[in-house]
Amino acid sequence: MSEIDKEQARESILLRVLWMLLFAIIWQLAELTLAAVVLLQLGYRLFYGAPSASLLGFGDSLSQYLAQIGRFGTFNSDEKPWPFADWPTARAPQGEMPHSIPPAPHPVRDEEPKL
Repeated sequence: MSEIDKEQARESILLRVLWMLLFAIIWQLAELTLAAVVLLQLGYRLFYGAPSASLLGFGDSLSQYLAQIGRFGTFNSDEKPWPFADWPTARAPQGEMPHSIPPAPHPVRDEEPKL
């Protein structure tokens, strides 16, 4: 390996360390957010008897995001997580069916013209 190659490899690993430190901070914030989603989902489940569909989707995509950070930090992937890549899409839930609210019926219209 030439001296230039060694210098580039050293700069590359230093840059990776900086990204890893930044994503470690993001990990801590995302972990707190996921804990909040867990508690909100528990409260929603206790109140309505079924989980919230929006919390199911967000919780799944957030947990996939945390997995992406873990893969990047442990050198299992060279792809940087969001905002450098797309936000993970939520998968279909494998547990309980989410709580759904039926759409409100449309009001009956008076078809006679008003004077």
